[in-house]
Amino acid sequence: MKTVNVVAAVIKKDNKILATQRGYGEFKDCWEFPGGKIEAGETPAEALVREIHEELNAHIKIDYELGIVEYDYPHFHLSMQCFLCSLISDELTLLEHEDMKWLTATTMDTVTWLPADAEMTPKVKKYYKLRVYNGVARP
Repeated sequence: MKTVNVVAAVIKKDNKILATQRGYGEFKDCWEFPGGKIEAGETPAEALVREIHEELNAHIKIDYELGIVEYDYPHFHLSMQCFLCSLISDELTLLEHEDMKWLTATTMDTVTWLPADAEMTPKVKKYYKLRVYNGVARP
């Protein structure tokens, strides 16, 4: 089975994270963390910065890696490296997605996530619950 290596940005702003809605393909209308494929010669960080600029016309700062999701779709294996990120500026323009939402830990389950992205949501919720309930200062 072919492996596709991608990166995803869990973009944070205040106590919310950005979700984008896919506008094409088999998973049209599902929600995802923005990002995309790593091109030859790119590091994951370089790929993520490029992808976010291409998809959202935005510039990000990568704060740290949240983890890697390994997921088997019917026709390929996805390896998705996820990073917690901050916006350098607040301006976002949807260039490839149908819609976007800022979600909290309690509203993350109100959208239908792509299967691989759904695997990352518990970790994101845990991060925000720790931050809110314990007052932990995190990036």
